[in-house]
Amino acid sequence: MTTDYIAEPVVETSAVIPRIPETVAEIGVRRSFLEELLLKILYLSGPFTLREWSNLVRLRLSIVEELFTRLRNEQLCEVTGIANGIHKIAITSQGRSRALDLLSQNQYSGPAPVSLESYVQYTRAQSVRNVEVHLASVRRAFAHLVLENNTLARLGTALNSGSSIFLYGPTGAGKTTIAESLPRVLAEDCAWIPFAVEMDGQIITVYDPLIHHSVDEARPEEADRRWVYCRRPAVVIGGELTIEMLDLQFNPVSKFYTAPAQMKANNGVLIIDDFGRQRVRPEALLNRWIVPLDRRIDFLTLIGGKKIEIPFELFVVFATNMEPSALADEAFLRRIQTKIRVDMASPEQFREIFERVCTERGVAHDPGIVDELIEMLQNGLEQPLRPCYPRDLVNQVCWAARYEGKTPYLDHEALMRAVRAYFLPAA
Repeated sequence: MTTDYIAEPVVETSAVIPRIPETVAEIGVRRSFLEELLLKILYLSGPFTLREWSNLVRLRLSIVEELFTRLRNEQLCEVTGIANGIHKIAITSQGRSRALDLLSQNQYSGPAPVSLESYVQYTRAQSVRNVEVHLASVRRAFAHLVLENNTLARLGTALNSGSSIFLYGPTGAGKTTIAESLPRVLAEDCAWIPFAVEMDGQIITVYDPLIHHSVDEARPEEADRRWVYCRRPAVVIGGELTIEMLDLQFNPVSKFYTAPAQMKANNGVLIIDDFGRQRVRPEALLNRWIVPLDRRIDFLTLIGGKKIEIPFELFVVFATNMEPSALADEAFLRRIQTKIRVDMASPEQFREIFERVCTERGVAHDPGIVDELIEMLQNGLEQPLRPCYPRDLVNQVCWAARYEGKTPYLDHEALMRAVRAYFLPAA
């Protein structure tokens, strides 16, 4: 059961910093590719100054000036004036024709990509296996949940493995909430995420603002602007998952690739929720994960069938309400070092969850109402004490009060109305 999350400590800058390339050779991408990228950006967003061009492509101004000189010599762009001592650049008719031809081949026009070699190097250096997880961090991340100390210890131990964890148990026990809280432990650390990766002229976009949350205030000035300094990512995928989603996604219109979920989750956490209920058979999904979990590498396929090898440096969480032995064979379960059963709440835990939910929602209640609820669940409805029940029933009370224009208050009448609305009648 969730409550407001406590403020996180200030993030310290990582010792792994991608340095700003000083020359074209240090960028790690072909000069001709960079010139073509600049021309596409100029066609789509120009005219502008050299400094604005530099900011768009995220490269040093001196490098953009060098590349601009060659483009101008080929009469693909021209100087149209000077603004604050910096040349104003516009594309020529010849450059426009060339840009249209380039865009028909590949429409990528974002920040300059990093090389695949550079991506591999920094992803390995920032591996979740290198993050030390201690009790204080785990307690901060799970302060909004009611969990036993031994469960917290097992979660912290699993995170220190930098590998994977299997959360299983009955529905409504809190597996998804626990899984989605695990990234909060790692969120106290940061990682560098590239806007895009280039290999043999092919582009794979990696940075996703919906997943990668930038920490601009902690970004060092000397860092390469082609990388974004982010909290370690967390990616959640559930029943919508197909086997095709775990490979590169090629857009036939833009003609470049989007990274799959596990590549976006590199240096962070990937959560497979409701495992066993995906649109792909569990055996096929498990076979897809065996090599990455074992060898920390993954193989992705380009159009044409060529395979590329990328790091698999992430913490994988499998959450399911099905029995693990019914989903996976022993060989796969052996590769998941930690298995934790998440069970129903005890009466004491249920009371604490109930009080937290009421406090969070600002709902006053009659003394003894939680004991009445526990008695009703166990003996009247013959229901277990699912940790989700306090939140769901208090929500019912709040919704009814809003409809009636009243301040929510949980008494016997309100509780009975919530129970009748929430639970199916006995057959």
